[in-house]
Amino acid sequence: MTPVDAGPLFVLFNRSDPDYVLCTAVLPKIIGPLIPTWPCFTKAMYLIGRDLGFPAQNELLAYVVDGLLRIHFQDEQDCARMRALMTTFRDSPMDLADASLVAAAETLGLRRVFTLDRHFYAYRLADGSALEVLP
Repeated sequence: MTPVDAGPLFVLFNRSDPDYVLCTAVLPKIIGPLIPTWPCFTKAMYLIGRDLGFPAQNELLAYVVDGLLRIHFQDEQDCARMRALMTTFRDSPMDLADASLVAAAETLGLRRVFTLDRHFYAYRLADGSALEVLP
């Protein structure tokens, strides 16, 4: 399992994106389903709908139905952690989707995330360790 940000989800549907080859090359290295959080999934659905239309949105939803994506839903404790992360990294910046991805990695006991956002190199898990950033 690997938590996935909105950026790679969007890029995987957009063959004309400059990062398409980079993102598709990562997929064979990932064991198990990709795990977007609800904020990341919502952001990806928005971007895909805006730029690629309903057919691509429908396909992304099919990935959830078919188990290729497994959405990680967060509870109140996770939201408290997201709030703390957004406060700590407010100058990075860290938005809700970013915070949800870091919190999900912590909750799931994972250390790597699939994102195109370079500021993930600055983020730290609760134990102070860095995330492994794919690609």
